[in-house]
Amino acid sequence: MGVRLDHGQDDLGENHEINVTPFIDVILVLLIIFMVAAPLATVDVPVDLPSSTAQPLPKDDEPLYLTVKEDSELVLGNDPVDRDGLAAALDAATKGDRDRRVFLRADKTIEYGALMEVMNGLRAAGYLKVALVGLEGG
Repeated sequence: MGVRLDHGQDDLGENHEINVTPFIDVILVLLIIFMVAAPLATVDVPVDLPSSTAQPLPKDDEPLYLTVKEDSELVLGNDPVDRDGLAAALDAATKGDRDRRVFLRADKTIEYGALMEVMNGLRAAGYLKVALVGLEGG
């Protein structure tokens, strides 16, 4: 004795509703990723950096960047600095802590001699912990 449960209807009715819950979940996850990643991708002073194959060092909580722009202008953080006032500007930015690491960024069109002048200025000011910044990969 067999029982038939489908009552002769092989077709399922069409469902015109779209389940948007997975779509909303994906959008919210992407939003969170972009909210976290966007502040990390901002650059205050545009510089065309050369690439390096060295292993990156761990970054400080508040790194101090000294930038040499393509026209050899110096920028400490976001503020332009003249070469004669570099030591005073560094002392003001570090509150006299000469053991603090200074990250030196330079445009790749800067001549080697100009970069060495800046490094000599850092050494003369007493800042011996200098890290050169470049693009990762090579």
